[in-house]
Amino acid sequence: MKIAVVGGGKRCLALLKIIERHRFQEVSPEVVAVADLDETAPGYQEAAARGLHVTKDYNDFFRRTDLDLIIELTGDLDVFNDILDKKKRNVRVISEKTAQLFWEIARVSTLQKKTDQELQETQAIYRAVMNQLIQEDVMVIAYDYRIIDINDNLLQRLGLAREEVIGRYCYEITHHQSSPCSGEQHPCPLVQTLETSKHSKTVHVHLDKNKNELYYSISTYPLMEDKEVIGAIEISRDITADINREKAMMQQEKLVSIGRLSAGVAHEINNPLTTILTTAMLIQEDLAGDDPNYQELETVVKETLRCREIVTNLLEFARQTKPSKGRQNINDIVHESVVLTRKQAVFKDVHLSQRLDQSVPPIHVDKGQIQQSIINLILNAIEATDAGGEIVVETQWDPELKLIKLVFADTGCGISKENLARLFDPFFTTKETGTGLGLAITYGIIEQHSGTIEVTSRVGKGTTFTIKLPLTPGENNAGRTAPHPRG
Repeated sequence: MKIAVVGGGKRCLALLKIIERHRFQEVSPEVVAVADLDETAPGYQEAAARGLHVTKDYNDFFRRTDLDLIIELTGDLDVFNDILDKKKRNVRVISEKTAQLFWEIARVSTLQKKTDQELQETQAIYRAVMNQLIQEDVMVIAYDYRIIDINDNLLQRLGLAREEVIGRYCYEITHHQSSPCSGEQHPCPLVQTLETSKHSKTVHVHLDKNKNELYYSISTYPLMEDKEVIGAIEISRDITADINREKAMMQQEKLVSIGRLSAGVAHEINNPLTTILTTAMLIQEDLAGDDPNYQELETVVKETLRCREIVTNLLEFARQTKPSKGRQNINDIVHESVVLTRKQAVFKDVHLSQRLDQSVPPIHVDKGQIQQSIINLILNAIEATDAGGEIVVETQWDPELKLIKLVFADTGCGISKENLARLFDPFFTTKETGTGLGLAITYGIIEQHSGTIEVTSRVGKGTTFTIKLPLTPGENNAGRTAPHPRG
């Protein structure tokens, strides 16, 4: 399409540039001539610089045979009518007003494209923040609890696709409930955010497949429109490791404080106990075996010896000596411990067995302390297991985490949830004759070896203790233990 322009002003210049830059789909417009009385007009000069036909008299156009369109940009109606009268029949004419209309349409289209581009850029930034920069679980929730958006991190954890989540209720997806969260364990921060238009934060307690507690910190931030809350952004983070770390620190501080108290009390009690025991035994030597007083003194001796055992445990608990570590074969320690406790198991008609992972590498530990912990856990399991029950002591090697695991599983009576929370507290016991120090001592030993001890239990089904001991950077991960019979 060959075009001639009457009027070489700014609009003519703009037209030249638009046609040069824009890619047309249906037509191929080309400005071939420009007419203007003012030779300094910007469109006129641009056309001249491009080598186009320029003239002061638009009548020169009517002698051309290659024109398809004349665009009149002066706005002079007389000029427009004159062009209509003189043009060839096959040449079309556009007035300044019509050109202005197309100009506005083009400008709106350009602005729309710019707006669309800005929107796409904003959406790209939003997606990057949601799915790459924020590592926590994120949901955008409407005022009616329906999910508007969700990030990939949370989708992956839930094992769901986006289309399975969008539009459904948040409490339905994350808590598998039919109504909004409530109560002490699951207070809903979204409710408070909707009511106050402010940030809200809470902690939810969930249970995993093994009924272990998981702690989630949940924060909600209001989404505003016309000064009203229309929803919220919810960010949640698993803080179970932080909570467990705090509990471990509190437990250690508790052990240290009670240990100091125990040491003082034990030393003070030990001397009078020795006097009582010695005196009772000396008096017994002067009495006949059938003397009623002899039997009474025998009771005094037995109870005094029991008190001395308690005092010994107190001192052992309070001492918590620094481990004397050496390179040890953990399977050897477990095997020796099982042999030492097998008679107690046989006496109760409990089957005690071991499963030793032969890939477990050597580790630097205090053999005596680790053996004390193992024997203590086995004896506890034997006492908790009825005749015909089973106890399995197992070693495992995790090469990725570089952890050695000691697992003690029994089919005993189990431990209630209330007692589980206090299991490692000093002096806490469910036994009639227990001191409540065995597990506290074991906890301290494992903690001094930079390890952890965990317990899971179901009442009437049994209990499993798991000790995790890390290899230090200098230890030989390639070492292998000697084989042992599977008892």
